Amino acid sequence: MDHDVVVAGAGPNGLLLACELALGGIRPVVLERLPARSQAQKANGLVGQVLRLLDHRGLYEPLTGTPGAPRPVPRFVFGAFPLELHLLDENPLHALPVPQHRIEEVLEERAHALGITVLHGRQLTGFAQDEAGVTVELSGPAGPERLRARYLVGADGGRSAVRKLAGIGFPGVTSSDPVSRIAHVRLPEDVRTTADGEFLLPGCPVPFRPFTHTRTEHGVIVLAPLGPDITMVATIEWGGRPVDETTPLTLDELRASIHRVTGADLALAPARTPGPFTPRRQVGHNTRLAESYRQGRVLLVGDAAHVHAATGGPGLNLGLQDAANLGWKLAAELHGWAPPGLLDTYQRERHPVGERVFMHSQAQTALMATGPGTTAVRALFGELLAHPDNLGRIAALMAGSDVRYDVDCPHPLAGRFVPDLTATTPDGPVRIAELARTGRPLLIDLTNGELGLADPAAGWKDRVDLVTACCPQPPAGALLLRPDGYVVWATEPDRADTDELVRALRSWFGAPAPEHELPVPAHERPALEYAHPRTDAQPL
Repeated sequence: MDHDVVVAGAGPNGLLLACELALGGIRPVVLERLPARSQAQKANGLVGQVLRLLDHRGLYEPLTGTPGAPRPVPRFVFGAFPLELHLLDENPLHALPVPQHRIEEVLEERAHALGITVLHGRQLTGFAQDEAGVTVELSGPAGPERLRARYLVGADGGRSAVRKLAGIGFPGVTSSDPVSRIAHVRLPEDVRTTADGEFLLPGCPVPFRPFTHTRTEHGVIVLAPLGPDITMVATIEWGGRPVDETTPLTLDELRASIHRVTGADLALAPARTPGPFTPRRQVGHNTRLAESYRQGRVLLVGDAAHVHAATGGPGLNLGLQDAANLGWKLAAELHGWAPPGLLDTYQRERHPVGERVFMHSQAQTALMATGPGTTAVRALFGELLAHPDNLGRIAALMAGSDVRYDVDCPHPLAGRFVPDLTATTPDGPVRIAELARTGRPLLIDLTNGELGLADPAAGWKDRVDLVTACCPQPPAGALLLRPDGYVVWATEPDRADTDELVRALRSWFGAPAPEHELPVPAHERPALEYAHPRTDAQPL
């Protein structure tokens, strides 16, 4: 066998998956059809719980250049509604403006540090799978090649060759409206800004908040200053004339669109900052979700499994958490300690999360559309958002923090991404995010060892790290964490049901080492048979 896993696609999702596999002791190889990493402008940042995940891997600081934990953003946007998140007692939404090529650069540096091979200029052309593995055919600089691996993962985007060759259906909704246009430009001198940083466009009485979708009666505009000589400008229009999709977008076309949406006439110039910042046009929306994320020894992550409108930036939050969810489970399967059904929980947990993004991305597009009916709906929706409970629900929806996996544990933290806690260990204060950087499961005793968890967990010490610490006003006495940051068992500070701890260890991390093996109670149900996510969201 040449490799444990072949990952097709060296975008953010494929690179993070490869890193997760390497942390789990697996040998992946990454195939990328492009001869070198693309510098093209794609995603403009990271939004949601994914930033806390990257903090768990020590990748947040390289992206920001500053130490410390991610901080929630005071404001965001949903369907061209401003979200005043600073009004919330608990704000779950994080965001970081960073171009996708920088995200890929940081992830590729980490991949190389972990000894991962990334083969550029390799196009997957076919594969065949059997009971033992997958034979992957590809074309490269030296001609046709063939690799043999135990698993193949498609992280090769919305037009995924892996998904198509696997015969996995990709149902969804395709529309010819709206038309989106985007470019990185230099704004003319007659565009001014207020003391609050809002844009004042010539001829427009109302200022435009930066980094925000602003709806007018004629469409939507976004103005995002990225530097002294570069501003990202985007428009969205409905019901316009047919567009020749074969012709490149020009700045004159974007200028005309800005005028239709806002009434302002802006003399745009190319950005001075090196790009490339090629103007882009997208006609209509394509919202699709794979029928299955797995077909035998072939799996999908990221855009290969789901595509949707980019409004609100949910794509990398969804895709990178796919990769983190799959990585440790696939590693466990390959090492042979995975409990029955563990790899199947990837589909059961992540497919409903994809459905949720499928829903809210379409809802946001509908809320931005032109017409008096939409204006009336927006008036009502604006009243609902004035209530903190509803504002918090929307923030949690955008963050992805409203998803709670069913891990068969009643504690309020069970099934959720672990809170950002600082605990004191014998070596001093440490954040849980720092403890998680090995990518191994963690059992964290926050009572300084008073719960006595070492003996019941001894059978899993080869794959689960036990950390003894203390924490002022801990949210739980102990936490059992999966490598992707989710709590699968927790207990109160004054007691611990060690039988339930052992059951959780068995269910998620397999049988104990042989010298610690105990008889399994006859009444214990098969591990993970019903694991699936649920959400805490309620109707507005």
